[in-house]
Amino acid sequence: MRYGEAGYNLEIDLATGNIERVGTDPKTAETWLGGLGTCIKILWDRTTAETKAFDPENPLIFSNGLLAGTPALSSNRTLVCCISPLTNLLSYPMGGGFFGPELKYAGYDKLILTNKSDKWVYIYINNDKVEIRDAEHLLGKGALEVQQILKDEVNDQRAQVAAIGPAGEHKSLLATVEMDKGSASRLGSGAVMGDKKVKAVLVRGTKDVNIADGPAFIEALRDLRAFVEHRNANPLSTKFFMDIHTGVGSPQAMKHVNEKWHTEGFAWGNARFRRKNFWSDALEAEWTKIQYGAIKRFISCFNCPQQCGALIWHEDDPPYMAKCFSKLSYLFAAVVDDQNFSWQICSRAFQYGVDSFSTPQCLAFAVELRRDGILTEEDFAGTDAYPPCPPEEDHAGVFLWILDRIGRWEGIGQIIGLGTKQAAEKIGKGAMEYAHNLIKGEEQMCVKLGMLDPLYFLMFSTNEKQSITQIEGNWPQEAFHDYQDRLDWIADWPHVPDERFKQYLLDWDPKGGKNAAPYYPTPPIASDIVDWMEETHNYDDSLGL
Repeated sequence: MRYGEAGYNLEIDLATGNIERVGTDPKTAETWLGGLGTCIKILWDRTTAETKAFDPENPLIFSNGLLAGTPALSSNRTLVCCISPLTNLLSYPMGGGFFGPELKYAGYDKLILTNKSDKWVYIYINNDKVEIRDAEHLLGKGALEVQQILKDEVNDQRAQVAAIGPAGEHKSLLATVEMDKGSASRLGSGAVMGDKKVKAVLVRGTKDVNIADGPAFIEALRDLRAFVEHRNANPLSTKFFMDIHTGVGSPQAMKHVNEKWHTEGFAWGNARFRRKNFWSDALEAEWTKIQYGAIKRFISCFNCPQQCGALIWHEDDPPYMAKCFSKLSYLFAAVVDDQNFSWQICSRAFQYGVDSFSTPQCLAFAVELRRDGILTEEDFAGTDAYPPCPPEEDHAGVFLWILDRIGRWEGIGQIIGLGTKQAAEKIGKGAMEYAHNLIKGEEQMCVKLGMLDPLYFLMFSTNEKQSITQIEGNWPQEAFHDYQDRLDWIADWPHVPDERFKQYLLDWDPKGGKNAAPYYPTPPIASDIVDWMEETHNYDDSLGL
């Protein structure tokens, strides 16, 4: 009997239609833990350095983690693993929700799609019943719309669906794989799914997941819950968390409206400079009213108490689930303060199936090129079906217009939808000077911090990090100004693998105090901290936490 894992992968050859339930070697999970670890093993074994994203040999892997489907808190992540069309390197964006655990309940640790279909299809999985079904009736439809259509089609609202929108159909490098609550959104995984002509995957499972010692497992979870409750009761912990993580759209469920840290600490668009000192009591009051008018309820992923998403039903827009920072990323990229715009553009973007970090940058990039004459008004002209782009001063209207062109793959949208670097290469005329928010020479960084942070730099530079949750870790983002706070913190900090990390924190003074070590941890110390966080992330991503 296998514990934690199902012990089987579902492999589908899209070219031949062959469907195979493949037993896996228990030693593989013992070595690689499942999830990300075993996905990388599969990619390493099946691809070469010459394999490109849109080659038939590039497998598209949907994977849960070793703890998915168990009572372990927050063990719900779904990885979508492949070679990225942006970087031609590893891509493993992750989404929350219920898809990964449902795949485990259907009896599979992974769904591995190989080769390409010659027509549009969707994959139907119901335990041992697996079918490749025609998807022509789904073409052009939004990712969220497809989810509901397929649930109605199989007459089961408990089924979980991963789908691409029109952006994925057209292989936009911004394309995402959208799930009921969560989005595998970075580095073009949706484009690979579209290249294989797979519009969606629907899965329903009712099988058990075996645990070696159930009572001991539950007791360990009780201990964990007690620890979390203890930390939440710690005034310093609460103060630090509230100071750092209480922005609207943050992992704290969009329950708070104190946006100063997020609005002035990050640059969310393709901007070289941040907007400063614009936040006001009047703006906060307006945001509070609009926000709570649109949020109908908070939502958690499978077996998670966090409630970091919200059901949004704003005016006449169809209801949808807002995720994390997406509402901020469009709002500030467009230099718009009216949150009505944010809810509106998020609704449209999720249907098109585009990444909420890269897309606002691309929209702002196009606006900058238009402003400086590199893109002309001819590039923004209308068609018989659609009006021309609004004037530059209509920031919200311009952003919505360009997003529609990307989502429908029309005109300038076919270029901007490739990402800032690839678009700049096609446009020429000095456009590359505007594609400045890049790492590794290819990938658009998800945020730009308002402070020098060598830890983030190292993590982005040395790993395939794709989003905020995959670069944050166990180390505070800023130094504690009060030395007593540091003493209190390390007195209740069991996570550290070695006592030296506590000393690192004690010595870390903001901008250097009279008895301080250098302003920021030295390169060897920063490397030591990053090594610890990276190792922890690898465990998380393999277990599915």
